[in-house]
Amino acid sequence: MPSLSPAARRVARFVADNRPLALSLSAAELATRAGTSDATVVRSVRAMGFAGLPDLKRALAAALSASPASPAEAMRHTLAESGEEAGRAVDFAIEAQREAVEALATPEARATLRAAVATLHPARRVLVFGIGPSGALARYVTTLLMRAGRTARALDASGIALADQMLDLGPGDALLVLAYGHAYREVVALFADAKRLALPIVLVTDSLDRSLARHADVVVPARRARGRRIALHGATLVALEAMILGLAATDSPRALASLDRLNGLRTSITGARHDVG
Repeated sequence: MPSLSPAARRVARFVADNRPLALSLSAAELATRAGTSDATVVRSVRAMGFAGLPDLKRALAAALSASPASPAEAMRHTLAESGEEAGRAVDFAIEAQREAVEALATPEARATLRAAVATLHPARRVLVFGIGPSGALARYVTTLLMRAGRTARALDASGIALADQMLDLGPGDALLVLAYGHAYREVVALFADAKRLALPIVLVTDSLDRSLARHADVVVPARRARGRRIALHGATLVALEAMILGLAATDSPRALASLDRLNGLRTSITGARHDVG
């Protein structure tokens, strides 16, 4: 950083803080995000030691798609850094989450969240994809979407069971995809079918093969881990809840009517009024 010009430092910092997003941007788009010109972006990339923007993107893709640590290996690395004392481990988790959420507060990340809301808003139905630990988030987000008056369903099956959940994808649908690490077979199949049907895709990720990320209409960068440490999903949850609130604000009468109906249904079930929670 010290050897770079102020404009080049802005470019380098944007790329470092938004690696999945940087993979999908042209030199002109990077220039807009970094507040400079596309010629300066090209010079900055060369000053950073790369032959050009394609060379930088190859390096980013290689780093992002590297084999992730196994859960056991990730825990060993994390405990080696935080220590095996509970207080230090708690401090480590809070600090890692704080850094990840602060990354979402940058102007660039906020812009991707607003773009995600604009992409999802016109859809007749939102399909939320997530498997493994992300499956629980997909189901939670589906509940929030329905409370906001949206038609939504989770795509949370793995293996061939996912085919049944994908069977009724069609015009008017939009995909909200939670996918990390390498391009595993389920997300490859989902992206292929979405491309065939011309469905809009919002991708929430911290690392994914560029071959897939470039097909997403919006890439929301949500950090999960420091290097080969355990994955923490706080920033992902913040990003998802921000999008849901954005969708509710985009059509507040629909969201409020849905929540009023929810309260009415609860009252009819229990005989007592409930606050929505």
